[in-house]
Amino acid sequence: MKDNSYDVIVIGGGAAGLSGALTLARARRSVLVLDAGQPRNAPAAGVHGFLSRDGLAPTELISLGADEVTHYGGTVRRGVARSARRDGPGFAVGTGEGLEFTARRLLVTTGLVDELPEIAGLRERWGRDVLHCPYCHGWEVRDQPIGVLATGPHAIHQALLLHQWSSDVTLFMHTAPDPTDEQWEQLAALGIAVVDGEVAGLEITDDQLTGVRLASGQVVPRRALALMPRFVARGEILDDLGLVSTEHPRGVGRYIESDPTGLTAAPGVWVAGNITDLVAPVIGAAAGGVTAASAINLDLVTEDARRAVARRADPFAAASEARNCERVLGERRHGLDDMTAARS
Repeated sequence: MKDNSYDVIVIGGGAAGLSGALTLARARRSVLVLDAGQPRNAPAAGVHGFLSRDGLAPTELISLGADEVTHYGGTVRRGVARSARRDGPGFAVGTGEGLEFTARRLLVTTGLVDELPEIAGLRERWGRDVLHCPYCHGWEVRDQPIGVLATGPHAIHQALLLHQWSSDVTLFMHTAPDPTDEQWEQLAALGIAVVDGEVAGLEITDDQLTGVRLASGQVVPRRALALMPRFVARGEILDDLGLVSTEHPRGVGRYIESDPTGLTAAPGVWVAGNITDLVAPVIGAAAGGVTAASAINLDLVTEDARRAVARRADPFAAASEARNCERVLGERRHGLDDMTAARS
């Protein structure tokens, strides 16, 4: 096998990608992880709900995961994957550095982009006191005045859910449709205030959210603001393989479709994490990576067995393959000898 050729290339080095790579490396597969170094959860102070790692900084989780992958012989490389195409029976992946790597299978774990409403100050507070997942951030804003920015029908559910963490919840209708009669009853029964009118911006004091400013100029004091962004899979790398994102059946954004193991409609290509499961938390994304990696290894085992049977039936092909392997090993030994001589 050539130095730039692997059993599996993993595109994306977050929780899903590194968990998949770790599983493959422990299965004694050669695996390369290409990571652009742009994690979606970078603004967050910590990862939550991840057993034994609760509160750990996202960058530290990634660093620990990368160390574990390399410990088992995997390779983790910083670089942006620019292209992915069919290359004979496998795939070729090109990077922004102009390098090209090949693999028998691909695991794509590039995550998603959070599309936020165009409201002044919203993006800058994202992942801090502007949030979307109560299970990820609810504990940190418990018992505080929380606002919910309604941009679609899911906001009612989000407001009801956040009431579990705080009795002081205000729903800002912004651009969402009016609640149904049943929803009005639920909001009233739980004491969730409803404010009409569009939100124009946020009030920030000493680097802390202190209020939500309406287009009318009214400011409603809040210490946290929740909203449901539109989730859009980062799937452009799959375009040349005939895979494009599709609208999620729940109307929360666009995702790459796959079967329960992460296998896509393109043979040999798996996805895992938020690129295919838009609402998965970090630990769920990691589990998806393990599931996909197990399926990939089984697929490779099946192919290896089929090849072994074919070689046994065709001794001439087996001899040719053995000579080719010996040639590659000889080239590697020659390269090592040259390196040793240079160091001397």
